[in-house]
Amino acid sequence: MSTGSNRILDEFAKLMTDAAGAAQGVRREVETAFRGQAEKILNSMDIVQREEFEAMRDMAVKAREENAKLAARIDELEQKLVEYGGKDTKSASTTARAKK
Repeated sequence: MSTGSNRILDEFAKLMTDAAGAAQGVRREVETAFRGQAEKILNSMDIVQREEFEAMRDMAVKAREENAKLAARIDELEQKLVEYGGKDTKSASTTARAKK
């Protein structure tokens, strides 16, 4: 009698294990389908991907740093020009930069 009971429990355990495996497979399928649909919706909304955003942010930071270096270089050259007896271009260039 106990072998019959063990056999039923073994079959039930096997059935539950198979059901759990099937549920995991279904979960993976649903996740894949959901991810695909979400990606499709986001692409249709023209939303920028994180990689593209990070690349553009890095480019903007680099451009700002370069602009700051160039502005410092211009100020240095204008100062040298004034020192060598040229006219005071600093006030003119500052005004021109402020207008932009």
